Amino acid sequence: MNSQQTVNVEISEKEWEGVYSNFVIVTHSNAEFIIDFARMLPGAKKVKVFSRIVMTPQSAKALSSTLETNIAKYEKDHGKIPVAPADPNKPPIGFQTSTGGEEKPK
Repeated sequence: MNSQQTVNVEISEKEWEGVYSNFVIVTHSNAEFIIDFARMLPGAKKVKVFSRIVMTPQSAKALSSTLETNIAKYEKDHGKIPVAPADPNKPPIGFQTSTGGEEKPK
């Protein structure tokens, strides 16, 4: 039997506006995942992190599953989302895929 619980979500005005991000850094330890959402502007030599989310590995896996499910629903309704291939002659801007593991803060 699948029972669902209703949860009331409260969001303040600042969070309601949202934060734009086109660059993400994901690091992890044995106890947590750290997801930094940042913005990179063309020609910039650095990115600025605007939001850091820290979560347990279990929550990170649940987030991954939720994103996969919602992307599949979106693509069913609106068509395949194109992903631009990386250009080795240009610095990365936007979300990049990585197969790397743990990254230590500098």
